[in-house]
Amino acid sequence: EEQLVESGGASVQPGGSLRLSCVASDLPFSFSTYGMSWVRQAPGKGLEWVSTIDSDGGTTSYADSVIGRFTISRDNAKNTVYLQMNSLKPEDTAMYYCAARWGVLPARWTDRRQYDYWGQGTQVTVSS
Repeated sequence: EEQLVESGGASVQPGGSLRLSCVASDLPFSFSTYGMSWVRQAPGKGLEWVSTIDSDGGTTSYADSVIGRFTISRDNAKNTVYLQMNSLKPEDTAMYYCAARWGVLPARWTDRRQYDYWGQGTQVTVSS
């Protein structure tokens, strides 16, 4: 069964760092042909697009709220996409999801239906 599995979420203090991982398995096409995104949902709020990376990692984009603090990367040999999060703020508290779209560089999508695959999420809590 095709799936994306996120990990790395935790509770941290403001100013701390975390690295999220998303491992893809059993996708119908090579992982290296999928554009990947991270999308988050804070408690009581809608989905917020965070970052996107193209299939070979050469192109990345970020929401204004995370520019300079978050870095997206991927290792196609490991079928994994990462989100390095530094200088975390309480407003970064959310469930973080990774999402995949075959053959396309995802835009700032927050509609799950625009992605081919969506993970179960990993919780990030930033609090003192």
